[in-house]
Amino acid sequence: MTTAVSRKASHSMALVALFAALMAVMGLIPKIDLPLGVPITLQSLGVMLAGCLLGARLGFQAIALFLLAVAAGLPLLAGGRGGLGVFMAPSAGYLLGYALAAGVTGALMRLLPQGQPLRTAISAFIASALGGLVFLHAMGIAGLVLLAKMPLEKAFFADLVFVPGDLVKCLLCAVVVHTVAKAMPHWPFGGRER
Repeated sequence: MTTAVSRKASHSMALVALFAALMAVMGLIPKIDLPLGVPITLQSLGVMLAGCLLGARLGFQAIALFLLAVAAGLPLLAGGRGGLGVFMAPSAGYLLGYALAAGVTGALMRLLPQGQPLRTAISAFIASALGGLVFLHAMGIAGLVLLAKMPLEKAFFADLVFVPGDLVKCLLCAVVVHTVAKAMPHWPFGGRER
């Protein structure tokens, strides 16, 4: 029994570390700077993938580990940014929302129907759109209002520039989930036990 528990814990730790590293790799892709102080990056796709593939708990842990490394000063965010200062910038709402959005995405993925690869991919798109887009953008808008002192209406409309790209990321997440579901039909999407 102890061996099975330790094997499962080791497997979980490896997945958490792997997805934290995936977030760091996605940070190597150049960012696109916008005037409002929040760049367009690929890292929100990592948030969606962590939630859909790992589930709420492990997805949250993976992104929290990544953010802890960023806070410690490692330049893992797109554009080589890191340190505590990034959590005081206009984009801080999005950054602080990353781990929570991975958790929300994972919880939704667990609740949505799964089974055939196409059904699982559609569920991943919905979970990503609600957790990795709607929830994450709400956190980002809150950050713009609180840290950039932007009026709510202006922050909402400024945030809309990210929606088309993030919908594409939701689609990419669904494609990855579809591929994993075909190759590994017993994968526990959303942390669901098989």
